Amino acid sequence: MGNLATPISVQGLRTALHAKAKEEPEFRFYALYDKIYRMDVLRHAYACCRANKGAPGVDGLTFDDVEQYGQERWLGELAQQLRDGTYRPEAVRRVYIPKPNGKLRPLGIPRLAERVCQTAAMLVLEPIFEADLPPEQHAYRQNRSAQSAVREVHGLLASGHKDVVDADLSGYFDTIPHVELMKSVARRVVDRRVLHLVKLWLDAPVEEEDERGRKKRTTSNRDTKRGIPQGSPISPLLSNLYMRRFILGWKKAGLEQRLGARIVNYADDLVICCKGSNAQKALAAMRQMMGLLKLTVNEEKTRICRLPDGEFDFLGYTFGRRYSVKTRRPYIAARPSRKSIKRMTETVRIQTGRNMAWMDAGEMVKRLNQKLGGWANYFSLGPVTPAYRFLDKYTTNRLRRWLCKKHKQRSGGVARYPDEYLYQQLGLIRLPKLPQNLPWAKA
Repeated sequence: MGNLATPISVQGLRTALHAKAKEEPEFRFYALYDKIYRMDVLRHAYACCRANKGAPGVDGLTFDDVEQYGQERWLGELAQQLRDGTYRPEAVRRVYIPKPNGKLRPLGIPRLAERVCQTAAMLVLEPIFEADLPPEQHAYRQNRSAQSAVREVHGLLASGHKDVVDADLSGYFDTIPHVELMKSVARRVVDRRVLHLVKLWLDAPVEEEDERGRKKRTTSNRDTKRGIPQGSPISPLLSNLYMRRFILGWKKAGLEQRLGARIVNYADDLVICCKGSNAQKALAAMRQMMGLLKLTVNEEKTRICRLPDGEFDFLGYTFGRRYSVKTRRPYIAARPSRKSIKRMTETVRIQTGRNMAWMDAGEMVKRLNQKLGGWANYFSLGPVTPAYRFLDKYTTNRLRRWLCKKHKQRSGGVARYPDEYLYQQLGLIRLPKLPQNLPWAKA
């Protein structure tokens, strides 16, 4: 739930629920609905949503509007609707955000009321299901991250799991079947009012504007009984819960033991690292199981990769053979992928574009530092120095060009703005000089 401190009463509730679920794997929870509209839970849910900012939903209501109206009053009315059973979610506003490959990713923006209710439900349900999630799942969980998934894959490759299924699912979030998903929820939660609430969110219509600004509503999730709304606070939990079925099924069928096939999963991304030459068998078993789960394997993007000769990308990193600078001996490592570097250079290019000449140089460097620092924070595993050096060079060139344009100077960027000026006076961060926190980051 971000960096917000959880109130002691909410923390106590979550700890108790988690402990009960962990202690009794078969226990089913009967009385949870009243916890969702508890005022301390709703207040904290509101604070979490507020911290995440986010655009308004179909009703146009903003956080400022709520605070003008009176936050306590608004939350009190929401609690009353939940208590009475009169709460009904509105349509989710759909917008499209560009993906790195040029396509568009649909994103759902629920109303503030939905975001607060779903976050409150998350606060109550997450500790229960967290107790059940297997260690293979790294997304949206405390003390786990994309980086922990990358480390896990690196560890498996190092221990001889070098035959890899690089898997891709077609529209995972949009194809999760409601009936099977609700069974996964109901395995732990018997409270009918909670199940009804989750179902309402799954069935919510979608509203989008066409080119002429006309609004249209569709109910494809309700009609096809598939899909969870991306962008909703409850979606990460539900997506993990459904992927858990695949991982448990895999282990139950004995595939992990028989093929030495270990899964590493992050949201809808997964790889299966196998010992020996078992990737082909693992791929066939995965196809069959995904079919049973009513999910579709993207055949174009799913492939088998054998290391050390081959290489594959996972969560922005490329795994493959590298050579030690000192000894020239080969080793397997993860490094920032070409796509990730290209995406970052594109970010720097846009930030230092002609239309940014109005900006103060200090502000420009501050923004570049935020972007570069964030990138380096994530890409800190494996031999990163070549990527850092490349980005440094690209950024200093772009910044010089931008300074020349800003001050209407035709040439002489390097003489006018040497490295010392950019790094020492303007304070641009130097990526290779950043501390690297892992022993194999320097190899």
